[in-house]
Amino acid sequence: MVISTWNYPFLLSLDPIVGAISAGNTVVLKPSEIAPATSSMLSKLIHEYMDSSAVKVVEGAVPETTALLEQKWDKIFYTGSCKVGRIILAAAAKHLTPVILELGGKCPVVVDKNINLEVAARRIISGKWCSNNGQTCVAPDYVITTKAFASKLIDALISELEKFFGKEPLKSQDLSRIVNSNHFNRLEKLLDDEKVSDKIVHGGQRDETNLKIAPTILLDVPEDSLIMKEEIFGPLLPIITVNKIEDSISVINAREKPLAAYLFTDEKKLEEEFIGSVSAGGMSINETTLHVTDSSLPFGGVGESGMGSYHGKFSFDAFSHKKAVLRRSFAGDAAARYPPYTPEKLRLIKALLDGNILAIVRALVGW
Repeated sequence: MVISTWNYPFLLSLDPIVGAISAGNTVVLKPSEIAPATSSMLSKLIHEYMDSSAVKVVEGAVPETTALLEQKWDKIFYTGSCKVGRIILAAAAKHLTPVILELGGKCPVVVDKNINLEVAARRIISGKWCSNNGQTCVAPDYVITTKAFASKLIDALISELEKFFGKEPLKSQDLSRIVNSNHFNRLEKLLDDEKVSDKIVHGGQRDETNLKIAPTILLDVPEDSLIMKEEIFGPLLPIITVNKIEDSISVINAREKPLAAYLFTDEKKLEEEFIGSVSAGGMSINETTLHVTDSSLPFGGVGESGMGSYHGKFSFDAFSHKKAVLRRSFAGDAAARYPPYTPEKLRLIKALLDGNILAIVRALVGW
């Protein structure tokens, strides 16, 4: 069973189905009810163009998903939140069903000072606001940089944001809407938290009628603020400052393991320390989100951000079982493996296990 999500409802439905079919499975797809138009389209097109004995679509919300989870499956593939992921895992455990959970988390971006700042700003914006306006599981969730460099980074981000979305971003046709009013209200709550309301250094404009929130940058938000306690999944980007850029690693490791982690630097030593010390589902150096598009790389989480991986050949492996098969003829049946066990048989068995040719010969001739 594949339970897909709403932010990329077509891709995140069909991508795992391709892997499941290629590995020889039949599939039931449960699209997200939060993207009802795409759910309906998938149901119609899959029924029309695919073998209904191999792929079926079940539409619906919580009751339908609950009923599906009561069935025994060979595997369950889920993309979505950690909260629902726990429900999926608990339901699967009743049948000892293996699962792949593609979840999320707070994906950090560490920005060093010795970089091409203009390019870095563009790539951060691309991963955050050009990707569903932050409604992406691998979107940058927060930035870590030094106190001395923060103002330069903010100026670069603001400059590039205005180039991309204009001085009135809520009117831009290139800025995605928030998916629905519930998520809009959730993001408003994060912004209106009294601990961060005075930390906004750019953006903050909202259009509730059209479900749009402008790209928003916040500086030095408290660790105990709402925005730092959950995955943002929207156009808000907090910047946390540290004294030394190396301190960013301990800041990341104090949190749950993210689905992705990003570093912008030209320092090889920092890059190696980051890759070796930070546990994350995946990483990009001097880039954001693009590692997900490379089919030669596995995509998946670790710890709180999920389990299992897919994409490319990894999708085939995800829906396969590596079955060991040993074949022998009836020749070469050694008496040493059978009782009664004697010192001579023991010497031969030990010689065989050690791979000692001379000892094998000696044991066979009785030396």
